[in-house]
Amino acid sequence: MGSQWSNDKAYRQAKKSGYRSRAALKLQEILRKNPVIRQDDNILDLGAAPGSWLQVLREMTDGVLVGVDINPINPIPGVTTLTGDFSDPVVIARIRELMPEVNGIVCDASPKLSGTRSYDQARAIDLNQQALRVARTLLKRGGNLIMKSFQGEDFSWLYNQVKKDFYSVRTYKAQTTRKGSTEMYIIAKNFIGYEPDPEENLSDGSA
Repeated sequence: MGSQWSNDKAYRQAKKSGYRSRAALKLQEILRKNPVIRQDDNILDLGAAPGSWLQVLREMTDGVLVGVDINPINPIPGVTTLTGDFSDPVVIARIRELMPEVNGIVCDASPKLSGTRSYDQARAIDLNQQALRVARTLLKRGGNLIMKSFQGEDFSWLYNQVKKDFYSVRTYKAQTTRKGSTEMYIIAKNFIGYEPDPEENLSDGSA
């Protein structure tokens, strides 16, 4: 990875600061512009590997931090990590045991990109739907959500789904996003609580 990104200024800056990836700088920027994490918040990080967002979060809150990823995450002092699918009920149950309440959820997860934009965006939206389900299940009323997505055909649908559950929702494109990327963050504040709509089908972005 070092040879691939050695000419990337953000990557070099992140490594110099002791972070595991350039994504740490994105989260720092997002939180400067959108201060949604309080000093005592318990935060759940979905798709957390390699752990750079957890490193930033540990600097910002004294609350409980839990990171989940299908890939193992090297230990971070003061952070609990789980290896597994964050949509798995067994993983959800374990999170409940570890966290008395969840004040915030962050998700920087993205699928392995194929290079076919429409296909990659559809897979990213599917991950977003899974993350939103977790938020609806675990997030405390009044809690906040930061979630990475990608602009495309189904992005507006996803955005409107999030708006149903939070009082304030906006999008944010990080300055460190690579040129040409459709990457976009959804910043959702003040979770209302979720009541299932019998006519809603969250698994179908075309609905």
